Amino acid sequence: MSDILNQIYENKIIAIIRGIGSDRIIDTVAALLEGGIKLLEVTFNNEDKSKFLDTLKCLDLVKKEFGDKVCLGAGTVMTPDQVVMAVDAGAEYIVSPNTDIKVIQKTKELGRVSVPGAFTPSEIVNAFDAGADIIKLFPAGVLGIDYIKALLAPLIHIPVIAVGRINLNNVEQFIKAGAKGIGVGGSLVDIEAIYSGNYSKITQLAQAYVRKLKG
Repeated sequence: MSDILNQIYENKIIAIIRGIGSDRIIDTVAALLEGGIKLLEVTFNNEDKSKFLDTLKCLDLVKKEFGDKVCLGAGTVMTPDQVVMAVDAGAEYIVSPNTDIKVIQKTKELGRVSVPGAFTPSEIVNAFDAGADIIKLFPAGVLGIDYIKALLAPLIHIPVIAVGRINLNNVEQFIKAGAKGIGVGGSLVDIEAIYSGNYSKITQLAQAYVRKLKG
């Protein structure tokens, strides 16, 4: 588990893969890897059973195809049962939009890294005290950089990743404000590019994000 945490702290950029089916997942991940991004969050679609099951298939396919070349997480995990299924499919860390103590407990019970979502100082502290390893500050882009600096100043002992409305124009600011990492969705994992077969755009976007954080 400490190895996964170290990889998150070292690599910093988590690609949030949402709305990408199992027919496109391998090419998408390959493009991200080529661009230098290995932290992945494959998010569950809880809209219906078939889409949920396809997310499990995506996790399984990525784990089998890429193994330790990627650091694989599952996102939008809402229940303890979903934690179990995600871990069985290969997830090494569990991300949620909210803080659910039962989800945190099940994640820790299974020896995985817990990343629940929180918004206020009280929510952040409560999640950390419940056993979370990292807090997903969501939606970070709505809060603004000044708020995040003020928020994290007294909570410097709690590792936070910023998620929500992150783009190439503000990614550096979130890291400088104290975030240990950032989660990037549509501005990196461009669904239109993927479904038109333009995987080189995904690689180029990944490279641009990596360059931003390397200065």
